[in-house]
Amino acid sequence: MNLMCPARILLLPGDVQDAVVGERVVHVYAGSFEAAAGARLAEALAVRLTVVPDLTQQPDEELQSIADLHRGETVVVLGLDLGLKLPAVVEHTGDGWTRVASDNELTLAAYEQAAGKFRDSIPKDPNHLLIDLLAEHLAPGGRVLELGSGTGKDAIELESRGYVVRRTDATQAFVGMMRSDGYAADRLNAITDDFGGPYDAVYASAVFLHFDRAQLVDVLRKAARSAPILAFATREGKGEEWSNRHLDLPRHFVLWQEDPLRELLTATGWTVARLERGDSKIGTWFQILATRS
Repeated sequence: MNLMCPARILLLPGDVQDAVVGERVVHVYAGSFEAAAGARLAEALAVRLTVVPDLTQQPDEELQSIADLHRGETVVVLGLDLGLKLPAVVEHTGDGWTRVASDNELTLAAYEQAAGKFRDSIPKDPNHLLIDLLAEHLAPGGRVLELGSGTGKDAIELESRGYVVRRTDATQAFVGMMRSDGYAADRLNAITDDFGGPYDAVYASAVFLHFDRAQLVDVLRKAARSAPILAFATREGKGEEWSNRHLDLPRHFVLWQEDPLRELLTATGWTVARLERGDSKIGTWFQILATRS
């Protein structure tokens, strides 16, 4: 059952509402109970839908048949339970279906392995420019959800200006680091977890650059449901890249041009109030303050 040039199969939950996926999909498959959701998704993606009646009864065999039909292509299978947390990309290893780590998960693994080295190698100052933009729109006392707090240096500066900060990070090593420094911190993955709230602002410095374009759509929408103000910094550039900078371990970066980034913010419920550029040793950064539309 090994596959040469296997299909890339994206498993989504049956109640999927968002048609955005991170790569070009050529076909949608759905079990009988997911036919309506599959039809909506296939229409949104402008691809064909095939309803597979036996999908939940013989999942391994049906998934193999789908993979054989789409070698080298990407397809969506809706509502299939392999005991994996969805969404998930799977491939067949010969012994069964295995979840493929995403670029973001590989990046988080790098941070888990080398959080201390990262802390020692990055600049010690917080992102004053982004915090200044936030301060122009949010009075002291406001409650701020910080995504990707990392070493916690920006949270310290935010609190010094009178904000109430909820420190969070998807990496347990950074959560432990902040707790060891005497601060409360929560494990929160911006892609997969709910944000809670409401908050007065969501703050994310050098975090969104690790999300692919589809993931960022969902994160921005969740932020809009959680707070009326968003402050974030991300890299300017074209395309995507892997880098071993600072950690000697690979991390994935997604770069943005101004116009597509503005369009994405508008589409996800935000109005750009301020956009500033700042240079660093690794390139130009966007510092953005947006308000909920």
